[in-house]
Amino acid sequence: METAQLIEGKVDWKGKTARKDKHGGTSTSLLVLGAFVFESMATMALAVNLVTYFVGVMHFDLSEAANQLTNYMGTSYIITLLIAFLADTYVGRFKAVLLSTTVEFLGLALLALQAHYPKLKPPLCRIFDPTSHCAKVGGANAALLFVALYLVGLGSGGVKAALPSHGADQFEDKDPKEARQKSSYFNWLLLSLCIGAAISLTFLVWIQDHKGWDWGFTISTIAMLFGIIVFVVGLPQYRIHVVNGSSALTEIVQVFVVAIRNRKLRLPADSDELYEISKDKEDAIIQSEFLPHTNIFRFLDKAAIIQTPESQGRISQWKLCTVTQVENVKILLNMVPIFCCTIIMTLCLAQLQTFSVQQGVTMDKTIANNFQIPPASLPIIPIMFLIIIIPLYDQIIVPFIRKYTGIPTGITHLQRVGVGLLLSSLSMAVAAVVEVKRKRVARDHGMLDAVPLRDPPIPISVFWLSFQYFIFGIADMFTYVGLLEFFYSQVPQDIKSMSSCFLWTSMSLGYFCSTILVKIVNAATKDVTRSGGWLGGNNFNRNHLNLFYWLLSLLSLLNFCVYLFVSTRYKYREERREKSTSDESKMHELHNLES
Repeated sequence: METAQLIEGKVDWKGKTARKDKHGGTSTSLLVLGAFVFESMATMALAVNLVTYFVGVMHFDLSEAANQLTNYMGTSYIITLLIAFLADTYVGRFKAVLLSTTVEFLGLALLALQAHYPKLKPPLCRIFDPTSHCAKVGGANAALLFVALYLVGLGSGGVKAALPSHGADQFEDKDPKEARQKSSYFNWLLLSLCIGAAISLTFLVWIQDHKGWDWGFTISTIAMLFGIIVFVVGLPQYRIHVVNGSSALTEIVQVFVVAIRNRKLRLPADSDELYEISKDKEDAIIQSEFLPHTNIFRFLDKAAIIQTPESQGRISQWKLCTVTQVENVKILLNMVPIFCCTIIMTLCLAQLQTFSVQQGVTMDKTIANNFQIPPASLPIIPIMFLIIIIPLYDQIIVPFIRKYTGIPTGITHLQRVGVGLLLSSLSMAVAAVVEVKRKRVARDHGMLDAVPLRDPPIPISVFWLSFQYFIFGIADMFTYVGLLEFFYSQVPQDIKSMSSCFLWTSMSLGYFCSTILVKIVNAATKDVTRSGGWLGGNNFNRNHLNLFYWLLSLLSLLNFCVYLFVSTRYKYREERREKSTSDESKMHELHNLES
């Protein structure tokens, strides 16, 4: 006779309660990570090389191309909120990932189609030659470009919204061993991103630059297809989160509506007099957790005031909310300052994906034996370092620090985020210094007006840019993984998919802020510079990119100071009280007779 454990709230692909011995765990999460590798491989090259495509093929000017990329990236990340809401409430995380990867596959196929046929893009033209008059993409061709691009963005956003949480669903928080494995999973998630990115930034970028954009987009499409296959193969082994059809976002809105409606009521002296579903009632079955009352944001407690004894009966949630419902909103509000402090880091990242790549176009890209590295491949330097350091960090550094701190993750999530924010400021300062050196070399050799791709490159190695990429890569490891773990651990149970969306939304706002900041800086400096603004024109040797980098470094440093203030005052959520006290792990034993 064998004993198996059933996992509450998770089912298998047939709809039966998931079993711990057959579903989920580290081995199953590897398939999720494998799918993420292929998705990263398919799309990472777009993030760093799309500006080159916009400028060289579609004939946008540099600042407009940079803004088009940041708008695309921002949209891709902001859409995660909607898809995560649908995944948590109606569709389910597995189906959301499957649909998103299919949409992404379609978008990449359309990009490959447009890149292949000359009639679907502008005529060839030397965009950097001041005497050329290049026609920018327009009409139906522009429509095709943006439809394809934003299909990729929609699909990529869906993957980011649901895939990390679906992978985390393969681990049980109440099992100490699996809880540690889940912490490792988030580190391995970044490693998967790095492996896919390493292939994309080397092989795919080289294909795009030397064999043609049609070949590059075609290989991305094939990689996306492999990602779909790897993900679907794991279906029989997945623990699939049960969708109950309730809307966590609606419940959040209800708290604000009821609190405002009850704003004139007086709060009871004893918080136990506030409304909560009895754990013995049938209604408690659909509530995944019960949270204790806290004394922050007391105004929201008015949403749980019982006005009459009858209020505890069947009453609309638009008139009375539970304490747990109110506490969920408090948790989210408590995280808002942390969320806001992470926006500027992506603003800095956007510059490495746009202006830094175009800096590399003007520099000597030779490595050895006349082999030249594409500028868009420079992020491979920090990524290769991360591929080495992430396993060391997870398997050696974290266990070592854990012995002294007693924290499962070595240091707290917020400490990890803070390290990354400080490094991002340092990265922008280094970028400013390197840009000053690049322009000095150009001036000394009389190459301030050299035309990239036509004239010889400035005699300074492109590897000078690797310093800023390297530092920011380390910042990535600390901040973005720390934020994923922080948001996943703090958000209410019913919106776990949306936990990763706090990170993606922060990145989205960072990209949009980059677009706005570039326009503001150009407008403010238009009349005081010959180039028409710090970032104006297509000649980096004549504009003032170094000053823009210094501005970002200063803003990042000020942001870090604000972060120190808010993070030291953040109170982590208390352990939740489970709705079932008779079985602490909420797992039941099932006795199967051996045949």
